[in-house]
This record gives sequence, structure tokens and C-alpha cells, in this order.
Amino acid sequence: MSKIFDTAKKAGLDGFMLALLAMIFLAWLWPFPGMKESPVPLSEISTFAVSVIFFFYGLKLSPEKLRTGLVNWKLHVMVHLSTFVLFPLLALAFRPLFKTDESQTLWLAIFFLTALPSTVSSSVVMVSIAKGNIPAAIFNASISSLIGVFITPLWMGLVMDAGQGYASAGQGSPGHFDLLSVVGKLSLQVLLPVCAGIALNKRWGHFAEQHKKYIRYFDQSSILLIVYTSFCESFGEHLFSSLGIKEIVFLGIGMLTLFFGIYFLLTFISNLLHFNHEDRVTAVFCGSKKSLVQGAVMSKVLFPGAQAGLMLLPIMIYHALQLIVASIIAQRMARMDEEEAGRIIN
Repeated sequence: MSKIFDTAKKAGLDGFMLALLAMIFLAWLWPFPGMKESPVPLSEISTFAVSVIFFFYGLKLSPEKLRTGLVNWKLHVMVHLSTFVLFPLLALAFRPLFKTDESQTLWLAIFFLTALPSTVSSSVVMVSIAKGNIPAAIFNASISSLIGVFITPLWMGLVMDAGQGYASAGQGSPGHFDLLSVVGKLSLQVLLPVCAGIALNKRWGHFAEQHKKYIRYFDQSSILLIVYTSFCESFGEHLFSSLGIKEIVFLGIGMLTLFFGIYFLLTFISNLLHFNHEDRVTAVFCGSKKSLVQGAVMSKVLFPGAQAGLMLLPIMIYHALQLIVASIIAQRMARMDEEEAGRIIN
């Protein structure tokens, strides 16, 4: 049993992932506190907490780190094309397989996952474990979060404005997606706090570094609150009634297939472009990751109300799987690199 817990911990599946599952169970058991009718404004509290999260994220991100990452433009272009173009195009290619109204809603949730930016912390951690290009990983993951404020709503607007019956999930009048309103809200909640944090990096950056453990706890607590309130609305409106164990298992298999498909494709392209080991590692990890934090934030803006919980389901499954698989791959890469270095020395 201890080996199982040790393996899970190495993969990043520590208490936070268990807490995520606990929040979903609590929302199913007791949804009222997270619903609009509740006297405690948990949703508004989580919105404020999100801005604090991204302020501290910007506070830890120095302008020097961003400037260092600007050099390798081929790597950056490849990562962002994978994150914001390749992922959504793959989802669009499989859309005909989702024929019923219920499955089309599930497809929208999957498409939302594919349109999200790359995750920051775990991407950099995996690149570090696999001995990749860490400055480039920091640059790509950071810029991805900022670009996502504009690109993710744009992709969702193109799909939801196409008159496919998704108006109830979006904003505005039927058949209309208010892109400017969405980008404006995300800019206030995400972009503005990040920029404020970067601007104050020289003065308070050391504070963020010294207390990064407690900041991480605050981040995780805020995400747990968002997940709880989102699933409260969904369970309260019986939005998961059409999803059984079979559908959840197939969704998990689909998410795993998506990860490996992107991973092997990026590996192939990296070899074509003759990337060295460090850049190849950075490309496959930064280009194949998706951010649960951004997903939780954007779901509150893009899908207000009960729909947010359902929209978070694919990204939560993908997040867990990407941590497990990427951790195993990163450690394998690190061992291979050490063995190669040993052969050269001998």
C-alpha cells in the first residue's frame, strides 16, 4: 500500500487530487451551499480568490525569466501551435462521432479542454525532472497562460456561435456569444493581476519565493472552492443524469488517447526539426499539457451556472492522467539521459 501512495505522490497525485474528488462527492451530497440560492456567496469569493492566485503567479515571474526564454523561436511556435491549434483541430475532427444532444454537450466540454492553455507549474516540474530546457519551459508555460485569455474564448466563440444549440451554455442572447465581454472579464480576473504581479516582482518577488509553500496551499484551496461551487450547480440541476460509469470510463480512455496522440506527434515533429534533447523534452511536455487552473477560471466565465461542472469533467480527468503519465515519462527520460552520460564518460 505504501508503494502505491509513494508512486501517486511522485506523480503529483497527492492530497490535492484526493481533495478534488472529495469536493465532487461533497457537492453531490450537499449542493445547496454552492448554489445561487445559498446565503453565502461562495461563487463570488472564489472569483476574488482567482485574481489573488494570478497576482502571486505574476509576482513569482520576473521579466528576466521572460526575456531569457525569447531566444528559441522555433520551440515556442511549435508549443503554442500544439496548445492552441493542434488540440482544437483534433477535437473538431472527432466531432461527427458525437451525434445525440447529450453527446454534443460532452463534446463541447472536451473541446473546451482542447482550447485551454498549457499548465505552468507541472510543465516546468516535468521538464526539470527530464532534464529539459527549463528557461524555455517557464517562458512557454507563462506566455501560454496569457495568450489563453484571448485564444480560448475565441475558439469557444467560434463553436458556440455556430448555432449548434450551445447558447444556453454561453452568454448573451440565444445563438450569440459575447466574446468581448468574456475577454474583458478574463482580463480583469487573470491578465491584470498577472501584470500587476510582474510589475511588483522586484519589490515583492522575494516574498512570493519565501512563502511559495503557503501560496500553493492558497491556490489549491481556491481551485477546490471553484470545483465545489461548479459541481453544486451541476448536481442541483441534475446535469450528470445522462452520464454513467460507462461514459466516464470511455471519457478517460479518450483523454489518455488524446495525451499520447499529441505526445508522439510532438516527438515526431521535434525529431524532424532536429531539436536537441533539452528542447525536445520541453516541446513534448509544454505542448501536451492543459491547465486545470485556467479551466476552472474560464468555466466560471464561459459557462455560468450549472453547465460549469460538466465542462470541468474532461479537464479534471485529463489533468489527473497527464500528471501520472507525464511523471512516468519524465523519470524514464531522466534515467535514459543519465545512462547515456555514463556511457560517454566510460
